[in-house]
Amino acid sequence: MSQVQKSIDVDVPVSTAYNQWTQFETFPQFMGGVESITQVDDTHLHWVTDIAGVEREFDAEITEQHPDERVAWRSIGGDTQHAGVVTFHRLAESSTRVMVQIDWQPSGIVEKVGSAVNVDDRQVERDLERFKELIEERGHESGAWRGDVQTP
Repeated sequence: MSQVQKSIDVDVPVSTAYNQWTQFETFPQFMGGVESITQVDDTHLHWVTDIAGVEREFDAEITEQHPDERVAWRSIGGDTQHAGVVTFHRLAESSTRVMVQIDWQPSGIVEKVGSAVNVDDRQVERDLERFKELIEERGHESGAWRGDVQTP
């Protein structure tokens, strides 16, 4: 199992950063390799990715979500195995630390080599930098879902 842990400080209030992160269908705007995400219901997402020429479709389930604090998920079904959590930490009135932890199981030679040379770390770091640019340029979220999902 591979693990990536990255964080970035964004110059927006914690609620703005959190609210934007709940807009899963906008992830392709800042996540490299994510072609589309369809939100099926409050806790289920369908992902389509193309990373380094490896195309995948898989479903994910939100396992825990608390406004302005955290969003956790895991893949369900299919051959893609990953889980993660994003946490939001108030640094000041208009500054937030966004922390990402992803655990995933590389499959195939391309993913195993990529993980071994930390391509996944650099990808998450670039994605967070693009998230920072997106939310700071906009200055406000494009939407929000303030529901609470308890750990099963």
